[in-house]
Amino acid sequence: MNDSNSLTIRPTQIAGLLELSMPVHADERGWFKENWQREKMVAAGLPDFHPVQNNVSFNAFRGTTRGLHAEPWDKYISVLSGKIFGAWVDLRPGAGFGTVYTATVGPDSALFIPRGVANGFQTLDPDTVYSYLVTEHWTEQARSNYSYVNLADPTLGINWPISLDEAIISEADLKHPNLDEAKPVLPKKIAVLGGTGQLGRALTALGVEDPRIEVFSRAEFDFERSGFLEGFPWANYSHVINAAAMTAVDEAETPPGRRRAWQVNSTAVASLAARCAQHDVTLVHVSTDYVFDGKDQDVKEQHPISPLSVYGQSKAAGEVAVLSHPNHVVVRTSWVVGEGKNFVDTMFNLAQRGVSPKVIDDQFGRPTFAVDLAQAIMHLIDTGQPGGTYHLQGEGEVTSWYELARRVFSLSGHDPDRVAPTSAVEYLSSVALAAPRPRNSSFSLNKIRATGYLPVNYLVRLEEYIEAKRNIVQILD
Repeated sequence: MNDSNSLTIRPTQIAGLLELSMPVHADERGWFKENWQREKMVAAGLPDFHPVQNNVSFNAFRGTTRGLHAEPWDKYISVLSGKIFGAWVDLRPGAGFGTVYTATVGPDSALFIPRGVANGFQTLDPDTVYSYLVTEHWTEQARSNYSYVNLADPTLGINWPISLDEAIISEADLKHPNLDEAKPVLPKKIAVLGGTGQLGRALTALGVEDPRIEVFSRAEFDFERSGFLEGFPWANYSHVINAAAMTAVDEAETPPGRRRAWQVNSTAVASLAARCAQHDVTLVHVSTDYVFDGKDQDVKEQHPISPLSVYGQSKAAGEVAVLSHPNHVVVRTSWVVGEGKNFVDTMFNLAQRGVSPKVIDDQFGRPTFAVDLAQAIMHLIDTGQPGGTYHLQGEGEVTSWYELARRVFSLSGHDPDRVAPTSAVEYLSSVALAAPRPRNSSFSLNKIRATGYLPVNYLVRLEEYIEAKRNIVQILD
């Protein structure tokens, strides 16, 4: 028995499966150990896995054999009395599928078993007590997401200390499928709220190749409806990406628009953040350049927020609400261009129709293409970046709406001189209850670059986007 005062955690051949060596303090009366100590174990390398249920299995006889079961949650197993031979099999899809790890476990050791890894054990002593902490409450519905593999499958090569012919095994465990027929345990899903917007559509496109991504429309998650989060199966999801927002900046200055903006961009977001925190689901929230006053260029993530408009104020309040969730990511972006209504589409259509617009020449920023925003969010998720706030927009020189419009006309095959410049004051003077806009909407991208994500130059994306639009026009003609 380990009487050292040191706690050690080491990886195994199965990714995420960790073996702990634990101090056990023994004397003539018996022994004592800290079976689970969050602060020490997390500091030593154990995931901060937030268990919600503790199960205990008492096994009266030596040779009792259970498994191999893979449940849709993380587990932390330990032995409180006696000793076991444990076996674990990776049933997650990928290169590690079928990898086996075995170990003898007594009171001086424990294992952290990630979701999708099958767990089995055989008692080596009578009166063995086996304990496991789990990260989800057990329900009958959860059983449908279990996976199993047969204890005796020869392809696994598990050398059980006590022959399975002599072991005590349930009829159900004897009938589990062999590895070649075992159901892979898929990773938890990523819910996208606001699926009909430009970002939602870009994430939908990524979901064609990534089965984790599940997109919900406004009809399914209406932020203006009371109780819009009720009945959501939180246990099936690791992340929620909130791409939903009320973005009609001028309408938000009207009495009914103000109510909508605050409900959708702030009040509902606070409810979403609280529910995600309750269920330990990471929240990725998309915000905007409108939380700033626009006095500075290339602003960093820690720049003080100072919104000018009702829309900006409601989005800033939403950001503050999200900060209450320990596992949050805020991605601020600007000038989004994707499938749906956007500035580039508007300019392209005006060019096609022969209209010569006046466009603001004293507001500056960079476009963000929705495909890049979607890929950046998935990069942050997949690379396990720390929570916090990140800025994302296209790479390239700061431009104005006027210069961007001229480039759209030129790429569309039309004379860019048809675009005339105008000031923001002059342009907005014709709009009733016009919302004030930030003069500058350019971000520093150093933080997101440091994660390994390299933003694409917006001029490259713009050429691709306009070419695709022109091809559609030619097909329709």
